[in-house]
Amino acid sequence: MTVFKFYKDYKHNEELRTSFNSLATIVFGINFEEWYQKGYWNQRYIPYSFVDEGKVIANVSVNLLDFVIEGETKRAIQIGTVMTHPDYRNRGLSAKLMNQVLVEYEKQYDFMYLFANQTVLDFYPKFGFQQTNEVQFSIDYTPSNGNEFGLQKLDGSNKDHLDFIYKIASERVPVSSRFGTANTEGLLMFYSIYVFSKDIYYVEDEEAIVIFIKEGEQVNIYDIISRGVVNLETILSKITDNETNRIVFHYNPDYPGIKTHSEMYRSNDVLFVRASDSQSFPSNIKHPITAIA
Repeated sequence: MTVFKFYKDYKHNEELRTSFNSLATIVFGINFEEWYQKGYWNQRYIPYSFVDEGKVIANVSVNLLDFVIEGETKRAIQIGTVMTHPDYRNRGLSAKLMNQVLVEYEKQYDFMYLFANQTVLDFYPKFGFQQTNEVQFSIDYTPSNGNEFGLQKLDGSNKDHLDFIYKIASERVPVSSRFGTANTEGLLMFYSIYVFSKDIYYVEDEEAIVIFIKEGEQVNIYDIISRGVVNLETILSKITDNETNRIVFHYNPDYPGIKTHSEMYRSNDVLFVRASDSQSFPSNIKHPITAIA
């Protein structure tokens, strides 16, 4: 039986990081190099990998963060970037890496969780993870007198703009005290670079960064990043137009005076959670999309 070398937390090893990126490109079509070079791959994202002759062949990454649940901080670990090179599959490598993570972080978390695609739904229950349904929140909306004054578009390819986003994200309040995340600025920067680079705006009146996309009569809000509580109506007046009649939140909205609708969240990725003995994961929540690894 072939024994492969094990490495973890090697982001500053150029050879291994390059190989990690090559595998991520093969499996997911993504590359982490720009995220690293711009300084946003921090100590909270830790790859655990098997290596064969200098080539990363299998990986499970650990993301260290916190949940905020009903105002209380909970220690959380998110598993992500689970991948195996096609030439090395069906050898149990992902399972070995998962077990390594479970042993190393035993009793160091309140919740461990991940998002899995439909092809591996039978894999994670073997490690004590339970499938959990998410909820999508929305509101009906009647536009007031829209005013885009004070709405500044940011550029996810501009380093100065990215550093501005990172500074506010590093000091942000959780997007919700009912269910939110903290210490996820590194993940947010990944989304700012790769996913929403053209959809980020700064609302001067609220000193808030808003990530949103208009789709006809609907506005999708993916995150509102601020150092304090924001006035949602002020923000909506900046980002909607006369056609808008629905706002969809891709996180748990926690704003006074709004009446939300909720429905089962439909996605190709399914949330799996493993709770410590003393913890219970809340129901009827939406994990913030910009904190998904």
